[in-house]
Amino acid sequence: MTVPLLDLYAQYRPLREELLAAVTRVCDSQRFIGGSEIDGFEREVATHLQVPHALGVSSGTDALVMALMALEIGPGDEVVTSTYSFFATAGAIARVGATPVFVDIDSDTFNIDAAAAVAAITPRTRAIIPVHLFGQPADLAPLIEATSKAEIAVIEDAAQAIGAAYQGRPVGGWGAIGCFSFFPSKNLGAFGDAGLVTSTDDAIARRLRLLRNHGMEPKYYHHLVGGNFRLDALQAAVLRVKLPHLTAWTAARQHNAAHYRALFAEAGLIDMVRLPTEAPDRTHIYNQFVIRATDRDRLQAHLTAGGIGTEIYYPVPFHQQECFVPLGYRPGAFPLAEAAAASSLALPIYPELTHAQQAAVVDAIRTFYRR
Repeated sequence: MTVPLLDLYAQYRPLREELLAAVTRVCDSQRFIGGSEIDGFEREVATHLQVPHALGVSSGTDALVMALMALEIGPGDEVVTSTYSFFATAGAIARVGATPVFVDIDSDTFNIDAAAAVAAITPRTRAIIPVHLFGQPADLAPLIEATSKAEIAVIEDAAQAIGAAYQGRPVGGWGAIGCFSFFPSKNLGAFGDAGLVTSTDDAIARRLRLLRNHGMEPKYYHHLVGGNFRLDALQAAVLRVKLPHLTAWTAARQHNAAHYRALFAEAGLIDMVRLPTEAPDRTHIYNQFVIRATDRDRLQAHLTAGGIGTEIYYPVPFHQQECFVPLGYRPGAFPLAEAAAASSLALPIYPELTHAQQAAVVDAIRTFYRR
């Protein structure tokens, strides 16, 4: 049985007519920049995330760049973040001229080691960016407690975690700014690049709104040097169709995660494969189902040969990337992140995944380890 890592068509098929109608509505209006689709989506997603301010933007990467710009972080400043994430987290810091300061991860959750992040604070630290990796919130309480005393901002990289909750409250409203991605593979995916910034602070939200459109208000009067970080109306219309289904899709991913656990236990693979950990007081939405596997590369090749889709997130931590060599980190600097990079493997987890497909995935893994 062939099992793709992600089947976007399975999600699209039942929503096809509604999605096409939404796109047609925008085309008929000829209002592609701004307008009612943007306003409507921002209201609806703000309600979903329980935040007063939610601004649609051009991508999750741009959301991070905007967040740093809004807080006036730049040359001479340091920003602490995990060394293990998608590149945009560290790339955004470098793009505004600040210095990324990397720390290791918590081995169980793949998220930033909160104690290490607090220990990395210096007089030059302006922000900490915890990443809610793979759909599970980072441990925010110690970060917020430490930074509030030092007037350091917490910027939540929630690109993979829309709908996840920490201590019963959705991510994106805990720090100064939350940053989300609607890349097509995300739990809430657009038909291209799209993103979101959130805030509970009125002044920060106003700066973000200005930055999104070249610092301009009203037209041709510029208060800040911003950029073109606007969300397209077409993408907003698509996201408005999908947003009401997000809770059900999340529940399906969580169901699939629980079913995987049962299948791995039945197959006697718990000693060979380390399954994702759900930390206390956190809701995991399973943007990815990432296992830790011995002999990972050969296992992936075996699964690929059998028609099972997988992905390695992420094979090279930031401190080992060529572009960050000048920062002076050495191999072995962050052993837990390096171990995760060498052993992690994402399996299919999308909502429409069937029990039969999951059984095929686990059976292929059993065949590899028990041959």
